[in-house]
Amino acid sequence: MIKKIIRIVATIVGVIAGYGIFPAASFVGELTGLYHLKSLDPLHRAIAIAAFSVAFGFLFFIMTPMFGRHGARMAKNIESDLQTIPANDLIAGTAGLVIGLIIAFLISPIFSDMGKYAGVTLSIVTYITMGFFGVVVATKKGKDLISAWASLRRGAASPKARGKGADATPKILDTSVIIDGRIADIMKTGFIEGPIVIPEFVLVELRHIADSSDGLKRNRGRRGLDVLNKIQTEHGVDIYNTEADKNLEEIPEVDVKLLKLAQILHGKVVTNDFNLNKVATIKGVEVLNINELANTLKPVVLPGEDMNIFPVKEGKENNQAVAYLDDGTMIVVEEGRKFIGKSVDVLVTSVLQTSAGRMIFAKPKGKQSNVS
Repeated sequence: MIKKIIRIVATIVGVIAGYGIFPAASFVGELTGLYHLKSLDPLHRAIAIAAFSVAFGFLFFIMTPMFGRHGARMAKNIESDLQTIPANDLIAGTAGLVIGLIIAFLISPIFSDMGKYAGVTLSIVTYITMGFFGVVVATKKGKDLISAWASLRRGAASPKARGKGADATPKILDTSVIIDGRIADIMKTGFIEGPIVIPEFVLVELRHIADSSDGLKRNRGRRGLDVLNKIQTEHGVDIYNTEADKNLEEIPEVDVKLLKLAQILHGKVVTNDFNLNKVATIKGVEVLNINELANTLKPVVLPGEDMNIFPVKEGKENNQAVAYLDDGTMIVVEEGRKFIGKSVDVLVTSVLQTSAGRMIFAKPKGKQSNVS
């Protein structure tokens, strides 16, 4: 029924269009000298107008289904493209378009003295050009302009406020880094700048973990919610609603959703998940790994240094012992099995640094006459 109504409406529009096109066709004929519709007597003129109206009405009637199919496909493509555009870029582009059209409106009166057709043509070109440049400049340089304007408005604002606005790149937190809890302390120091974004699907995952029947998982989930509440209170958090974003809702895996969201927002993912770090590198998404930061900040140990350690267990290889520093760094002591459970002085032989952590290799000093 709706399709029939649309087809009838389209036919009526075609009839009106045909009636409106007749004067234009008459003007073109007179201008080119090919035909002279204005010289027709009233009866023949009425017949010509009716013929135009019927022809265009029939044309619109026939082509309505095709227009409907192409229109639906075009609307779907536009909707899909709009979903991939960040809201900030959409707002900036709209503002740029409005500004460009205003500038074109101020410029177009210059062309009024160039003749009717030349003036109209140049005005149309000006509107299109200025609108296009307005959108391009606003989307490409909008963040820089907003940051500069915000800096001027802040003036003598506090260092904390200036630090937060200095970097507009969103930082998207994943579930693991929230549960870990160290992100709250890092943010407190001011090393992480820019808006903090928590995707809604991360909140859902945290809630499911907090409601788990497993006691350990439940405690981890509740700890994550406490950390999130602390961050929200002290620094503020943007909750990204993903229900309206079909591109994200259709992705089942949380990690893949997270990387897709980072691409949409042009943001960085904050995590301590080693595997997510690797996948993000492949996808071209920037990652801030808390574990890598912790490893970087560990005290520097160089080969040849002396250390006093306390081996606690056997190593994988024969006659090895394993000890740990206060920050969790593992020390493998060659020929140190007999010193398990004792304090021993060792000499560092090598240090192995990996993205997963750091390992120190050492051997007992001399004959260990000073073993306690």
